[in-house]
Amino acid sequence: MPHKWCWEHNNWPQFEYDSVLMDAREDEFWHESGKLWGASTHLTENNKTELRIELMSDEAIFNAEIEGEFLERDSVQRSLKRHFGLAKNDTATLSKGGEDGMVELMLDMQQAFDAPLCETSLMRWHSQLLAGREQELSVGQYRTGNEPMQIVSGAIYAPKVHYEALPSARVSAEMAGFIAWYNATAPNQKEALFPLTRAAITHLYFELIHPFEDGNGRLGRALVEKALAQALGYPPLIALSRVLKRHQKQYYAALASANRSLDITQWLVFFSEMVLISVAYSNAMVRLFIHKTHTFTSYKDQLNDRQIKALTKLYAAGPSGFTGGLSAANYLSITRTSRATATRDLNELVDLGILDKTGERRHTRYYVKLRE
Repeated sequence: MPHKWCWEHNNWPQFEYDSVLMDAREDEFWHESGKLWGASTHLTENNKTELRIELMSDEAIFNAEIEGEFLERDSVQRSLKRHFGLAKNDTATLSKGGEDGMVELMLDMQQAFDAPLCETSLMRWHSQLLAGREQELSVGQYRTGNEPMQIVSGAIYAPKVHYEALPSARVSAEMAGFIAWYNATAPNQKEALFPLTRAAITHLYFELIHPFEDGNGRLGRALVEKALAQALGYPPLIALSRVLKRHQKQYYAALASANRSLDITQWLVFFSEMVLISVAYSNAMVRLFIHKTHTFTSYKDQLNDRQIKALTKLYAAGPSGFTGGLSAANYLSITRTSRATATRDLNELVDLGILDKTGERRHTRYYVKLRE
């Protein structure tokens, strides 16, 4: 007997799950989000803006990359800097869609995070995201075609159907139901759900309806951030799309496993773990920015130009630093100095407590010494 898709079950969209399995994860989300908020209060205003631009750039780039679209980091950051008033002399023309479209979507979502969801907003966000593609797609409107909306892989002569969305004729009514559910489960509403549970269901529910011809994944992940912002009371600075991109195979597998049964417990568990990992990454980013500020403020008279140049590169690499750690060879490449000078410079950074040192001789590696 052929299997049923979720939307073919009689009690769709009444999702079932074991809420007890989510309790510890919900507690951890509140705890780690509190740590993130507390740590961010130690940042200067300039650092806060710099961090916001960095994390929003990551979110835009990786959100698009999951769907096979590649955005230019410089263009994304220019667009964000224009918004934050940091590129007043930038005369570059705004492009339609692409980098600027994604940035407009994210900023709009953040600025109106506490507003109820409505169809008008969804259409505006879709238009921002896919501006310039009106000739090939139905932009700013739900899909209407008679052909099945399928997610497939494999050869054309032997495609594997991973999911078939409900017929286009049902989309408008189903989206009205989704919007009503989303608003009814928001904080302070009678049917309010815990943050991770609501965010995970938001993403899955939206993807199962698959209301648009294109852009569903990107919009679905943006709606997750809106849901989390409503729970926290402020837009979260988390690296969700970066984490999902890193775990893309598991992410797609989890979505595929969740599209045939209304019991979505495993999906909730998986997705909540992804959110928690993204919060942990953002916590590390905040500690890195604090470390960076402390280093360049406290040791500015003790660091030479070579050390400042190498540290700037190392901080820009993020919490994980260079792949495999900073080596003497990396330092030589960055500073164009001698091996003896590089070794002396690096040892001085270790003695100052700026870097940690691991390994010996040619296996020696250096990492930013982050503090809790």
